[in-house]
Amino acid sequence: MIAFTYTSRPGRIVFGAGAIERVAEELDELCIRRALVLCTPEQRFLADRVRRIAGEHCADVFDRAVMHVPVETAQEGVAAALAAGADGLVAAGGGSTLGLAKAIALETSLPILAIPTTYAGSEVTPIYGMTSAGEKKTGKSYRVLPRTVIYDACLTLTLPAALSATSGLNAIAHAAEGLYAQDANPVMSLFAEEGIRSLAHALPRIVEQPDDIAAREAAQYGAWLCGTVLGSVGMALHHKLCHTLGGMFDLPHAETHAVMLPYSMAFNLPAAPAAHERLCRALDTPEPATSLYDLGRSLHAPASLKALGLRAADIPTAAAAAMQAPYYNPRPLSYEAVHRLLTSAFDGMRPDSRTFESV
Repeated sequence: MIAFTYTSRPGRIVFGAGAIERVAEELDELCIRRALVLCTPEQRFLADRVRRIAGEHCADVFDRAVMHVPVETAQEGVAAALAAGADGLVAAGGGSTLGLAKAIALETSLPILAIPTTYAGSEVTPIYGMTSAGEKKTGKSYRVLPRTVIYDACLTLTLPAALSATSGLNAIAHAAEGLYAQDANPVMSLFAEEGIRSLAHALPRIVEQPDDIAAREAAQYGAWLCGTVLGSVGMALHHKLCHTLGGMFDLPHAETHAVMLPYSMAFNLPAAPAAHERLCRALDTPEPATSLYDLGRSLHAPASLKALGLRAADIPTAAAAAMQAPYYNPRPLSYEAVHRLLTSAFDGMRPDSRTFESV
């Protein structure tokens, strides 16, 4: 018999092309009368569009979201929300914007309406993260879980194919680790397998034809499933390494996940046979780690940590940091094993199930 605990959290998903036009009524449903719209400087155009549609439901726009949510930016966002008299937040954009909204909500308990434009999945997780003094710290609180998510694939058409690819691989990483999480359960494993399958089929179509709206809807569907997995079960070595590399060396978030994913799977899947079986089905392959590596190459995603700007001299520091307060992992960890995994990812070598047999 399988023993597990599964908790379903309330959340409203509004999915479909053109769904952004429902912003005002969705804010009304949440009883939000003075929303602060958040975005990055590059996506101010989207925030302004949301503000026009929201009309009197919008109080102001704060356009200073940046990657990895520096504590200083979070504090500025809280101040902006208080100054605007905001009773809710609208996060319009990718993971950086969602991260800022969560940091503000953590401090203020303001409800969030999310309008994601990437495949990060943060919009359906209670996980937050902030960076201070070169260290990214994550936590979990249902205060930061968005109440409503509007998925409009038309908004992803401005996401370049290269960013679509890395964002989608990032989402796959969320679900892949969920398959062997300490608190994994059959419901989330179904979500993970379906989400990975959907993204793996959609991403090559997006790279080949960026205006394929059906492919982008399939990717959004997969990202929703994968993000739900991340928000429902725990993380393991892959996420610990990516958080370490992002926080300490300011490596780009999605690209780091895209590079690390095949190596994390090559290391952990031999110790997680049930996860291996589901990944084999989702990717239609006997070698999931190799298949994920090849998928990355077909999408023209970065192939190595070296390509992202990490130096060989940084590997020992990163390995040591990853061993501090380690996350649960299905396979025992050692400094030597983590160092070798990072070295393989630094070099960009093609992994398979035997790559880390001797560590």
